[in-house]
This record gives sequence, C-alpha cells and structure tokens, in this order.
Amino acid sequence: MSVSEVVQVSVEDLKNIVGEEHAREAKESDAVDGVTPSFVVEPGTVEEASAVMKLAHEKGLRVTPRGSGTKIGWGNPPSEVDLVVSTARLNKILEHAAGDLVARVEAGVKLEDLQKELSGANQMLALDPPEASATVGGIVAANASGPRRLRYGTVRDLLIGITVVLPNGTVAKAGGKVVKNVAGYDLGKLFTGSLGTLGLIVETTWRLHPVAAASRTVVVEVESPAAAGATVQSLMHSTLVPTMIEVNRPGSDGGGTVAVLIEGIGPGVMAQAVSALEITRHHGTPRVLEGREVETFWDDALKSPWDGDGVGLKVNALPAELPNVLELVSDAAGRNGVTSRVTGHAATGVTLVGLSGGDEEGQAATVQELRDIVGSGEGSVVVVQGSPELKRKVDAWGPVGDALTLMRRVKGRFDPGGLMNPGRFVGGI
Repeated sequence: MSVSEVVQVSVEDLKNIVGEEHAREAKESDAVDGVTPSFVVEPGTVEEASAVMKLAHEKGLRVTPRGSGTKIGWGNPPSEVDLVVSTARLNKILEHAAGDLVARVEAGVKLEDLQKELSGANQMLALDPPEASATVGGIVAANASGPRRLRYGTVRDLLIGITVVLPNGTVAKAGGKVVKNVAGYDLGKLFTGSLGTLGLIVETTWRLHPVAAASRTVVVEVESPAAAGATVQSLMHSTLVPTMIEVNRPGSDGGGTVAVLIEGIGPGVMAQAVSALEITRHHGTPRVLEGREVETFWDDALKSPWDGDGVGLKVNALPAELPNVLELVSDAAGRNGVTSRVTGHAATGVTLVGLSGGDEEGQAATVQELRDIVGSGEGSVVVVQGSPELKRKVDAWGPVGDALTLMRRVKGRFDPGGLMNPGRFVGGI
C-alpha cells in the first residue's frame, strides 16, 4: 500500500506548492539507510518550505530533511519515511556584511561555495568538516565542526542566527546578524545537532573570521600511542596558540604522526613554529613542512579514516585519554579480526576511527568493547557510518544516560506527532 493511498497525498499536491519541476516520486537512490520514501520535494523559498511542512503535518507524512546528502546515513535507520524535503534550491547567500564579519545564508548553500564567496573579502567561516560538499544546514543539523574547532569553536559558537520551519509549518526565527545579539540564541543551540528531528532549517547567520596572513605546519613522527599522547599534552600545555592539533595513525603498527597548524601574522607564526619544533623534539622526529607538501599533507591527514563501505566511529574522550583510546582501538579491532585506521582532533578529545575487513559481528563486537571501556570514563562512541544492520545491532548513538528524558520532552514539545526523522536520533526519538 502506498503512502498516497493511506493519507490521500499525491505528487500533484506537492507540485502545486513548489512547481512542476521540483516535486517527484522517490527513487531507490533517495533511500535513507535502506528506507525508501514516496516523494521528494525541493522548496525554493521559506514560504514554500512552510507550505510543504504544513501539508505534511496535516496528512501525517513522516519527513526527512536533506541537504547535499553527505550525512544522510548518520543516526539510526528511520522507522519510516514518506517525504524527503531537500534544501537544494534554498541555496542563496543572502547577505555578507564584511565590515561586521557576518554572513546570512540559506540552508542549502554548500560550505565550499560559501568559502569561495567569503574569500573575496579575505574572510572565512571557521568550520571544516571533511565532507567538502556539505551544506550549511546539514552542518548545523549534524553539529559537524572539524579540526579548526580548537581555535574557533564549534557550530554552536559560530551560529548567531537561525530560521526554521517547525513540523506544523510555523516559521520561527532566533538570533540575528549582530554578533553580540543573543536574543533567542537557544533555538540555534537546540537545532544544532538535532539531526532533523525538530524541524527544517532554512536559513542561518554566521560569525566570520579573517583568513590568516601566514601559517606553518609542524609534523612529528611518533612511535607509539604513548608518544602521541605526550606530544599532544606538551603542545596543549605550552604557550602556543595552534589552530589545530591532529593525530594520524594509519594502521595498528604503533607508528603515526601528530601535526600542529599555526596561523597568524608572519613573525609570530615563525616564532611559534620554532617553539613547536623544540617542544615536539622530546617525543619524536619533528619537521616543518614546506611548499606544496603542506597542502598534500593536510589533504591526506584530514580525510575521513573510513571509505564508502567501511564503518566510521566518532570517539569522544578527554584529550589526556588519547593514548588509551589509540591502544583500545587497536586491541579491540585486532581481537575481532577488524582493521582500524585512526585520525582525530587530538586536543579536543575527538578521535575518528575507520573499521574495515572482518565481518559484521566482528565490527559490532569492536564497537561494543570500545563503548564498555570509553563509556565508563564518561566518553562516548558514536557510529557515524555503518550498514543499517550494524546499527540495529549496536545502536548508532549508544547509551546517553539521564539526558534521554530531557531529549524526549524537547522532541514532544517541537514535534508531538513524531513526524520528523522518526527513530533516527538518540533513544529512537
């Protein structure tokens, strides 16, 4: 039985809102973690988005928002999806107030396109998730920051205004284009990381930063997890002001690198690079990268450690726990016949783990072993990429403790009908 037979909604109803070319029957490629919707619609204005959401609410359609689809597999498989609402046409840069270091953009703008536009004023949005084609709305919904969060903060720190369409079609706004404007800012924080379960993000306002005049990259080769951890701790407790400190462990043989990026004004950057060499010399073999080697190194180091078919994990723990996390990943993967690769934002305690090889049982056992140990120290292990079958075995999010009760109350307030991305978030929300 089709959705249209159940709720008397046809693709023509959607076309009447957004136009003939912007609503269609869903294809297999539109599936969300194996669940295929009935329709895909692309509103081109906030008003159209509001009308679509109002129709979906009235007819009881289960809705999944979608940007460029780079994170469409995050979270648990949805219980059901009737309608995918794409922000592909909400792709305008509405305002760039260069003098105020503020930009206002629609949710479907790709981050790479926004950065190109801002570069003309020697400015940037200091977010750098690994997915180059990610949209700003998707970045907010997934709370996807990146290594620059060490210096500039996360999505919640840089987002100063937001416009959303609630499940019943109501348009709500919070914040504004003035950096110090905090009125209603909690709505922005609430939608950050909500993974489309509270409403549809249609517009965002951001605090920008100038592009640094100079930069240097210092890389130190380390022989063990202990050496990697000691290097990171030495850098964190020094007087350096790095933009990022990244760890890369391609395999389980113990070796790897710790890299530090320093940005700022020329003389200061050079002085800090010299200091970084001295600090890291006690833990490994450091050097300063030169020329095109810098871009090549970062292009490789900042790639996700999992491929298109592999399992991707995000491990959150205290930065001081880095050696233990590296050892735990290697040991657990080895015991279960799985190959691991690790990268991560070492100074902020975010470690990214790619698992490949072995079978699904071994991958699930690896995830559970990591959760049993990391979680006992108030850390967490989230599956950000994996098959629907794997996520049904281990749950993408893992245990969240007492926070689930509050999350359910928030969900009930914003989406009492449970129509937005049902089942994908923590606790089946």
